[in-house]
Amino acid sequence: MAQAARRRLQGRLVVASHNPGKLREMRELLAPYAVEAVSAGELGLPEPDETGTTFAENAALKARAAAVASGLPAFADDSGLCVDALDGAPGIFSARWGGPAKDFVGAMARLERELVLRGALDEASRRAHFVSALVVAWPDGHEELFEGRVFGTLVFPPRGGQGFGYDPVFQPDGHTVTFAEMTAEQKHGQSDGDGLSHRARAFALLKQALLAA
Repeated sequence: MAQAARRRLQGRLVVASHNPGKLREMRELLAPYAVEAVSAGELGLPEPDETGTTFAENAALKARAAAVASGLPAFADDSGLCVDALDGAPGIFSARWGGPAKDFVGAMARLERELVLRGALDEASRRAHFVSALVVAWPDGHEELFEGRVFGTLVFPPRGGQGFGYDPVFQPDGHTVTFAEMTAEQKHGQSDGDGLSHRARAFALLKQALLAA
């Protein structure tokens, strides 16, 4: 990532995502600021192949592609679930476990099957964490990277109807409910740095660097 001076984000910003759930969360996080968020899908931008080997690399690929295609600053997230007992899987392949249809009900069922096969049957052996890498890219090549993590335990069967992806099976440390049982305010927070989710924590760093007055 470039080490040049920080730039303030203002005006229009492309959210480089075609995932409705992720797009909704990003817009909720950006809502309090003087930034007009337009999605890559709304602009008809294609999705680049995610060929990176880390969350940061894949986020940068998406942000760069959207910035170059749109001529605007672009904001991309790459995130996923890393399970200790599965040697970090599904990791950067978290979305792909849902297949072409993004079937996360099936992905969560696969997750449980894999844990059983590994003998991870109790709470102590079902530790996991979410990672979010946020990259802001400008058309001239300047980039900024921010990363957030949240640790917790996987619970089955899935619980809750909020959120998206693996949220129904992830219970963050210090809580008795899953991400999918929390409101958007509980998950993302409403004041500086108090967001619980991995994306909110990464966004808090972005906000401090690029959005704070």
